[in-house]
Amino acid sequence: MRILSATEPGTAGRPNEDFAATTAGSSGQGGALVVLDGVTPPQGDYGCLHGVPWFAARLGGSLLGLAAAQGGPPLRECLATAVLRTADAHRDTCDLSHARTPQATVAVARWDAGTVECLVLSDAVLLLGLSDGTVRTVLDTRLDDLRPAHRGLPAGERAARLESLRNHEDGFFTAAADPSVASRAVTGTLPREAVTGLAALTDGAGRWVDVFGFGDWAALYGLLSREGPEAVIGEVRAAEAADPAGTAFPRGKCHDDATVVLARP
Repeated sequence: MRILSATEPGTAGRPNEDFAATTAGSSGQGGALVVLDGVTPPQGDYGCLHGVPWFAARLGGSLLGLAAAQGGPPLRECLATAVLRTADAHRDTCDLSHARTPQATVAVARWDAGTVECLVLSDAVLLLGLSDGTVRTVLDTRLDDLRPAHRGLPAGERAARLESLRNHEDGFFTAAADPSVASRAVTGTLPREAVTGLAALTDGAGRWVDVFGFGDWAALYGLLSREGPEAVIGEVRAAEAADPAGTAFPRGKCHDDATVVLARP
């Protein structure tokens, strides 16, 4: 696979809380990619001395190593182990029971000569280009499914209501300190011969579809294939700049960290 990637922080001078990494297998035919979107905590204490960028890098690096191991376990098991290892790295110094202990959305893919495996947790996105010319999306829609019931509320109350449903049975899930969250992830497997390429995006780049409506996921994958990840992030940034107050296109913040990884033969 040929790997192209781009990432850009949402706010100049603030750390980028996204994480992206890829690796190639020893056979030359296999590999893995991991994309995480660290969840920005509210102002004030959230129980951790390290911060979201540290957490995302620690979790992402561990997950990539586990996913890339030859003959490794299923991706859900890889995620559970990575969450546990990351929690163990700071449970003696930080309050991992805090509701906003550092956490992240997850997209991970692994491929070899025979199969392509995918996992998504929360609003990260995986897109698979298929040999028949179509694009398959791997999405965890639980957060989006909750939004219509809260749409009429004032912005602050809507955000608080949705936040109260994070990592709750009737809500949505992100990777934090509990390894059992891996069982909530959306997974899938396809024959390697059926897949011509794949892309992983954080929701800051996914705004191209679900905030600004430039096209559907297949159209986004087409733009990625033709012009690369920078083009997608560039179009999103231009649209954000044209609507800084979020009047025409309501969103939680004007700009968000945006990351795209594209893998093609």
